[in-house]
Amino acid sequence: MKVLLSISLILLLSSSAICSVPADSLLTVLKSEISRKKLYDEEKDRRIAALKQTLANEPQTNYAGRFAICEKLYDEYKDYVFDSAHVYTRKLLELSELMHNMPNEYESRIKLSTIQLSWGMFKEAFDGIEQLDVRKMPDSIKFKYYELKSRAYTKQAFYNTDVFYSPANRAESIRALDSAMLLAKPGSYEKYKYLAELLTISGQRDKAAAYYRKILANSVLTDHQRAMIVHDLSSLVGEPERRNLITLAAIYDVRSSTKETLAIFNLGKALFEEGDIADAELLLVEARNQAQFYGNRLHKIEIVAILTTLSAQKLINSENAKNRTLTYLIIILCLAIITTAGFAFVVYDRLKKVIQREKIVQEKNQHLDKINKKLLEDSHIKEEYIGYFFDVISGYILKLEKIKRNTERKIKAKNYEELLHISNEIDIKQERYALFYTFDNIFLKLFPNFITTFNSLLKPEDQIWPKDNEVLNTNLRIFALMRLGVKDNQTIANILESAVSTIYTYKMRIKSKALVQGDDFENKIMEIKFVDLDSPQS
Repeated sequence: MKVLLSISLILLLSSSAICSVPADSLLTVLKSEISRKKLYDEEKDRRIAALKQTLANEPQTNYAGRFAICEKLYDEYKDYVFDSAHVYTRKLLELSELMHNMPNEYESRIKLSTIQLSWGMFKEAFDGIEQLDVRKMPDSIKFKYYELKSRAYTKQAFYNTDVFYSPANRAESIRALDSAMLLAKPGSYEKYKYLAELLTISGQRDKAAAYYRKILANSVLTDHQRAMIVHDLSSLVGEPERRNLITLAAIYDVRSSTKETLAIFNLGKALFEEGDIADAELLLVEARNQAQFYGNRLHKIEIVAILTTLSAQKLINSENAKNRTLTYLIIILCLAIITTAGFAFVVYDRLKKVIQREKIVQEKNQHLDKINKKLLEDSHIKEEYIGYFFDVISGYILKLEKIKRNTERKIKAKNYEELLHISNEIDIKQERYALFYTFDNIFLKLFPNFITTFNSLLKPEDQIWPKDNEVLNTNLRIFALMRLGVKDNQTIANILESAVSTIYTYKMRIKSKALVQGDDFENKIMEIKFVDLDSPQS
């Protein structure tokens, strides 16, 4: 079965064949492959288990042998499970250091940055790139270094929509691609792939597509390589070929047990936009499962957002269909009433159903009312803080203007001692204190019961109360930010000017002492009531 499917898919890769194949046929193949994904994953798991057993049997002192096995395990995991791939890159680094083998260490660091980039850890990936000295690498590793660097800048250009930074990122990506091409073997898969990417970036789409097709003509490509090339080619062609190529990419991803992929997500999103709700839901749920399996939380959030919209559309479609049916029934009943009184019972029965549907509509309206109240709460909170921050920013602009004028006068007068005096008058600690003080007061204005409710979730001996000179302390301020919807540790750390690890420690310490366990504590915090001071109190 698998061999026949491989042959049929390869035959489809000519432009004319792809265009002529009905999209529904390929979608049927994809759905069939999704139903078989457990078999592909089990096959991969068997390979991984065999490698792990080989590693366990390998002597601890045979660093080179263990390095080679860990490298194979990394290759199996890199597009399969992020956490496991991360573990084996660390093992590769440890073994490289034990062997005092700098080329292996460089290659291991490149692998680490590669999976960090896949997960969205841009800062960590770029930090890793900066730590590498390309001048000390052999050509085989230089090639991988430039490959990583090009991919990093390409992704950053894609996510960074700023018109100032994106061209610079693309330029860096092109330079890295040029270097990688110089090191790639003539006629190799990599040579054609990077040439096609360069042509795509430079706007020569037809030439780029021709090179991608030339790569696909190579029968020795792996399923994963075909998935990547087919997906890249899909962005260079029009419909219906584009749809067929994305579907092929998704098929290859399923067969290669690739969980870090965009093909099935892009296909599901396209089907949803066209109104094919059933197939779109199937593919988006599969994309969500893949992201969850791999461990990519950012991608999972993006998929869940679309699935939520899809569920709402399903509900709308369902209600519309019911309403149409109801309309037809009412018309029939009205005609029946005119022709015979004997249908009175039927009319009465249908009217009861109408009442039931009105109750459903009323319940949904009540649900919408709750949502509107939540939106109103968010709006009031934003208005309070936006007004506050505009006031703070305006104050700082006036201060800066005053300092600028004073500084210019002192410089012209060459009065440098008074310049130092101006600098000393700026009390950063006091400014930060004022910022937190105002933030705390506005928050307690919106949530006056926050401190009391928060401490009701803790034992008396573990409760946290502000001191006499405090409005909120750091512990309370962390959970105040969470109540406002700021849940990311990095964001909280930036606001409070602390380390991410510190914020994490504070949160875990308090949650461990709470009267409720796990996520229930955070849910209780989010339930603390907002008070709209502008509305009449009951």
